[in-house]
Amino acid sequence: MKRTPTAEEREREAKSLSRVQLFVTLLSMGFSRQECWSELPFPSLRDLPDPGIEPVSPAWQKLRLLEELEDTWLPYLTPKDDEFYQQWQLKYPKLILREAASVPELLHKEVQQAFLTLHKHGCLFRDLVRIQGKDLLTPVSRILIGNPGCTYKYLNTRLFTVPWPVKGSDAKYNEAEIAAACQTFLKLNSYLQVETIQALEELAAKEKANIDAVPVCIGPDFPRVGMGSSFDGHDEIDMKNRAAYNVTLLNFMDPQKMPYLKEEPYFGMGKMAVSWHHDENLVDRSAVAVYSYSCEGPEEESEDDPQLEGRDPDIWHVGFKISWDIETPGLAIPLHQGDCYFMLDDLNATHQHCVLAGLPPRFSSTHRVAECSTGTLEYILQRCQVALQNVREEADNGEISLKSLESVVLKQGEEIHNEVEFEWLRQFWFQGSRYKKCTDWWCQPMSQLEEMWRKMEWLTSAVLREVRREGVPMEQKNEMLTSILASITTRQNLRREWHARCQSRIARTLPADQKPECRPYWEKGDPSMPLPFDLTEIVSELRGLLLETRP
Repeated sequence: MKRTPTAEEREREAKSLSRVQLFVTLLSMGFSRQECWSELPFPSLRDLPDPGIEPVSPAWQKLRLLEELEDTWLPYLTPKDDEFYQQWQLKYPKLILREAASVPELLHKEVQQAFLTLHKHGCLFRDLVRIQGKDLLTPVSRILIGNPGCTYKYLNTRLFTVPWPVKGSDAKYNEAEIAAACQTFLKLNSYLQVETIQALEELAAKEKANIDAVPVCIGPDFPRVGMGSSFDGHDEIDMKNRAAYNVTLLNFMDPQKMPYLKEEPYFGMGKMAVSWHHDENLVDRSAVAVYSYSCEGPEEESEDDPQLEGRDPDIWHVGFKISWDIETPGLAIPLHQGDCYFMLDDLNATHQHCVLAGLPPRFSSTHRVAECSTGTLEYILQRCQVALQNVREEADNGEISLKSLESVVLKQGEEIHNEVEFEWLRQFWFQGSRYKKCTDWWCQPMSQLEEMWRKMEWLTSAVLREVRREGVPMEQKNEMLTSILASITTRQNLRREWHARCQSRIARTLPADQKPECRPYWEKGDPSMPLPFDLTEIVSELRGLLLETRP
């Protein structure tokens, strides 16, 4: 018969679980092992994010083992290690490297010049991102280039594309050099699409031929290779969709100008430019292609240096590991000028990667199939139109009468109101006037969205007028209040949060053209606005009315 654990044993087990969860949480935030283990407090589990770890599950056992490692590092491999390519082939077969020599020389020249052009014109910016409730400035400067009207969201930050000149685009650029640079990245995008599809076709052919050996590096000194035997043999259309890159996120960092870079916490790989992560908000199982350009510095690793263990810290590397696997060695792959690597199929979901800093400044162009079902200008304009369909009449002073008081219609209208305000307008203006550095493409759409949002303020005012009206049956009033209260409460909370973010100490340190703007914002009593910016009193009133309508 199974013995029931004592209260003391349960407390000891809970404290041990808390210790592991805290350790993993701190590591994910970039603290070193030494910082994690140095006089750690042990908060209760209710005070920690719940990673969904069950005691005695495989994940739990791995975390317990990670705890036992303490000051020892997990193993990782570089090309200097004899088993490097074998491990790559066996454990990372969906990671493909194309060495610079396999890429056309003219394309190298154009892309590298385009990087320098955008940097010269000040088009790349460090992002003020939101992580676990805190604002942090990324060490990497970025710009998003892609299909007109597309956006890409990462770390609670929505980036808006500087449009590349696809057919039918009406984008106007501030400088001819910026226009040429965007054209070049569209050309690189087309090249990487072709290369990705070719790689996937080769993999399908190997699968059909039952070829198990899967080399992984493509260059003059290594055979051409592809993915492992798990490949499903997708048809041509599916391959093209998985390589239909609609945006590229350009990155730049000069390690010599960064006062502090976090140490890689698991393997001891050295300084990180980008911490371990999965790329966010991508179409499921789509590929990611990366072009790397280190501006200057050592061309080769110091392989003859007997004192050098692990990766050469002077050379930029990309690190890979299987998510939460502490048995399989990680990989640190050196990146030289013009190297490209591809993450295919589900690699981005099953593995994590990081970027390990070298000495010279480095650019990269990371081409993605962004999941844009709710992230395009066309989408949000259509959503706004849905909300505004409930307008019956609009008076000269802005007052609105409603077509419907059905709870589902009111609820949807208030949800769209929040979506356009917090996912679009505030996201855009929080990034200052950075987008005007390259183009004015977003100016007119943002003005249009703000005007539609303003009408939604009048819509909300009309709904409030109805719930306050005498003679409305209690049941109907209850339904209306229930349908709108959550959205208006969320609106008040998010307005307070965004306003505080714009006033934060780190926001005030940014240059004028990058300084966050709290927009839309208006003072109390503004005659042009039907409702106050601060909704505290309205939320309190609605809660009181809701209590009155309950039987």
